Amino acid sequence: MCRSIKTLRNADIPATDEEVRAAALQFVRKISGYRTPSRANAEPFEAAVDEITSASHSLLRSLKSGAAGRGAAVS
Repeated sequence: MCRSIKTLRNADIPATDEEVRAAALQFVRKISGYRTPSRANAEPFEAAVDEITSASHSLLRSLKSGAAGRGAAVS
């Protein structure tokens, strides 16, 4: 997976909107193969980033606190 995407779950320091969106953008870039999509693909690319951002916020809100810390790279 994308090693540059950081773990954002931490009960003491909640992830910011910018951090969650940046992780979603990295994920979509990895999946799509585009760093910057063409004009023809910009709309579905941005829609995917928005959907993954929303799903990630939902996931982070619903997780119970645990031992995983923020800042560790995801493998």
